[in-house]
Amino acid sequence: MALSVLDLIPVRGEQTTGQALAASRELVARADALGFTRYWVAEHHNMPSVASTTPGVELMYLGQGTERIRLGSGGVMLPNHAPLAVAEQFSLLAAVYGDRIDLGIGRAPGTDPITSAAMRGHLGDGHMVDAEGNRIDPVEQFPQHIMDILALLGPDGASVPLHGGKEHVLRATPSLRVAPQVWLLGSSGYSAQLAAALGLPYVFAHHFAGRGTEAALNLYRESFRPSQFGSEPRTFLTLNAVVADTQREADALAEPYLYSMANLRVGAPMTSVPLAGDDVAAKMTDGHRRVADALRDSWVIGDAAAAAEQIRQTAHRFQVDEVMIHPVAGAYPDEPYERAQARVRTLELLAGELRG
Repeated sequence: MALSVLDLIPVRGEQTTGQALAASRELVARADALGFTRYWVAEHHNMPSVASTTPGVELMYLGQGTERIRLGSGGVMLPNHAPLAVAEQFSLLAAVYGDRIDLGIGRAPGTDPITSAAMRGHLGDGHMVDAEGNRIDPVEQFPQHIMDILALLGPDGASVPLHGGKEHVLRATPSLRVAPQVWLLGSSGYSAQLAAALGLPYVFAHHFAGRGTEAALNLYRESFRPSQFGSEPRTFLTLNAVVADTQREADALAEPYLYSMANLRVGAPMTSVPLAGDDVAAKMTDGHRRVADALRDSWVIGDAAAAAEQIRQTAHRFQVDEVMIHPVAGAYPDEPYERAQARVRTLELLAGELRG
């Protein structure tokens, strides 16, 4: 089974953004050495617990020193950006790292509506507006923007028709030998259907959706149309995972991230990820606990053997031969902020069980 890594570059306790990035650089280096297939970073904004805001910029730093692992976005939230800006960023990554860049694209904003509007310079009562002040929804432009990116990354570029029958050609970069591999991401049937229509590979965000996985993957496989981007369906899913030497330790290390996710569900103010042990125990209310207990059902939390078996069963159930692990193990107060010890340990234990 192919194993990959999804990273939100979490920020814990009093950790700085720079320290969080250093910890994630340790994570990707270890994933590369262990033989993981991909390392993707997400895009979220205005969240105290997440440092991953700009995948293209982050990957230029995080990929340094890696040798074989694919580097990508999981994903770029396209409604926040102009297609040309995205294509340029990932073309530069491909110019540096060659044929191991993935451009995973999502339709959600990855943040609240006001922050999403601010991403494009519009703050008209918290929604996006055009020059005349009329409301616009960039999500509705998503299919066209995907096709624009595909054209911009292609050898011929994207042609813009001008008056008089002339055309202006746009290219993401002057000379690119190998373009990034474009993937569509989703947690419903919408992106699955679009990926199938365009012949693109597709990833289901099982790590936060938890439901609808089977229906979305079946829709993608049944609707897939071969294209220049792929002759057959390619897909995998994501899983939250905390793996430790014992079940008890895994349970303790899962608490900080369970709390953070529960915090979003109960509408409490967002904070950095608490530390394992007394710190998170003091913050966890009965309401948090109820939500966290429900979330655990779709997470992989346990020792190496138990976690590997759960991943095998999940892969078999959804008929995928690749699983992208989102390592959500927390940290104790005495651990260096520049390290990601428990997250790295999660990868090491899973690699030992599933890759031999």
